[in-house]
Amino acid sequence: YPTLKLPDLRGEFIRGWDDGRGVDAGRVILSIQGWLTGSHYHNIRSWDAWDNTVLVPNDRGGDSLLSTDNAVQEGAINGKFTSQYRTELSGGNETRPRNIAFNYIVRAA
Repeated sequence: YPTLKLPDLRGEFIRGWDDGRGVDAGRVILSIQGWLTGSHYHNIRSWDAWDNTVLVPNDRGGDSLLSTDNAVQEGAINGKFTSQYRTELSGGNETRPRNIAFNYIVRAA
């Protein structure tokens, strides 16, 4: 390490430095990487609604059941509601916590 001192890792997840292996390309020692949620959908499933009010959030887009202004749709549904809708695909190519690239080969003085 350039400063000849171990970094302050309190509150950080340690991710072993790739060092050209190709698993986490482009990282350098002690670089910080933000959190990421892997790409996924959320399905809107069927349920029995017996005169209940149904709230459907629209914070991820989705299909025609949802509005286009990021509002919450509200309405009464009698009987069984069946849907084949799902939200838009969102997220990245992996799921990870915020982390710091760390070289596990440390020379203790």
